Amino acid sequence: MSSSPSPLHLAVALDGAGWHPAAWREPVARPRELLTAAYWADLVAEAERGLFDFVTIEDALGLQSSHYGELDGRADQVRGRLDAVLIAARVAPLTRHIGVVPTVVATHTEPFHISKAIATLDYVSSGRAGLRVQITPRPHEAAHFGRRTFPPLSLESLRTSAGQEQLTHLFDEAADYVEVVRRLWDSWEDDAEIRDVATGRFVDRDKLHYIDFEGRHFSVKGPSITPRPPQGQPLVTALAHQSVPYRLVARQADVGYVTPHDAGQARAIVAEIRAEQEAAGRADETVHVFGDLVVFLDDDPAEAAARRERLDALAGEPYTSDARIFTGTPAQLADLLQEFGQAGLSGFRLRPAVAGHDLPAITRGLVPELQRRGAFRRAYEADTLRGLLGLTRPANRYATAPTAAATPTATPAATTAAATPTA
Repeated sequence: MSSSPSPLHLAVALDGAGWHPAAWREPVARPRELLTAAYWADLVAEAERGLFDFVTIEDALGLQSSHYGELDGRADQVRGRLDAVLIAARVAPLTRHIGVVPTVVATHTEPFHISKAIATLDYVSSGRAGLRVQITPRPHEAAHFGRRTFPPLSLESLRTSAGQEQLTHLFDEAADYVEVVRRLWDSWEDDAEIRDVATGRFVDRDKLHYIDFEGRHFSVKGPSITPRPPQGQPLVTALAHQSVPYRLVARQADVGYVTPHDAGQARAIVAEIRAEQEAAGRADETVHVFGDLVVFLDDDPAEAAARRERLDALAGEPYTSDARIFTGTPAQLADLLQEFGQAGLSGFRLRPAVAGHDLPAITRGLVPELQRRGAFRRAYEADTLRGLLGLTRPANRYATAPTAAATPTATPAATTAAATPTA
């Protein structure tokens, strides 16, 4: 098969011992170390050895469950996890090139807190931070906060008109959430910090701005308490399975993760996101669309299939996923990625079925295969995550606004931006 028109981007999605629920029972797994910094540092270091663009770190506001909308009560699978943003802040200084993108749940958290956390992550990583924004309609997670209630949830209920209305509301809320986060990142101009010991001026208050966001879901004054991040705007990413979240990707994301099961689906999904992107006024901006794949990778396809069957037997049921499940060799996976790349995907987020086995198989088997085909980098070519993805550092939306002499005030630019809640 011929190589892709341009080199592919690769990310890896890290979740506990791996994406298969029985992964923790494999001999190569390290179940006693899942809640240690060293475990996560080792995974991210392996991904960096493979020259990946970035890693994502899964998170949620409830325990893991085999049921979509409720807790399953199982005790034979991994339950419990560390906070993704704090993992990212711990491992980022141990790496030099790879991006670190923790999951944040927009539904019950505050955008002011997250903007500060991800800006801080961008500082401690020297410009390699991002976030994966996620929503949750699960009633047991809402019960942790006590501010609102959600009806009982199932995949079937989400397909009803009421379920789609609920999802639309939550994704619209997430779009506003990201908009607030983005404005807070811009609320300090790049040169707002003077740090002039002689004059005693540490900051130019004329270069701090109220964001004055007033929307259906949030009212946020600003400015942030954290100066503008090194990247200006850290990476915003989101997972999307249908039209409602595709609109979130088109309105607010730099990278969207999608789950096509063949090249035809990939082509249709990319076309829909591009149409939504144009409708959102972002047709001239780069929005990457990555395909998600669960990976069982071995040198012999029969070994990969047997390993999956063994894990299914341990779990007591066949493993299923929203994403396509690949079982085979590095060369076969490279063929599939190039086929999907020709359908319009610019990269892939790979989910190792067993982190201790499939992540090294990806970095030491798939990556060299793609390199031989001229389809993947041989060295890191940029120092920031935006640079790795070919994204420019965006101008500050408030930088040209007139400001008061002494204190940050709402400016005409800020007021105009507040009336248009898109990135």
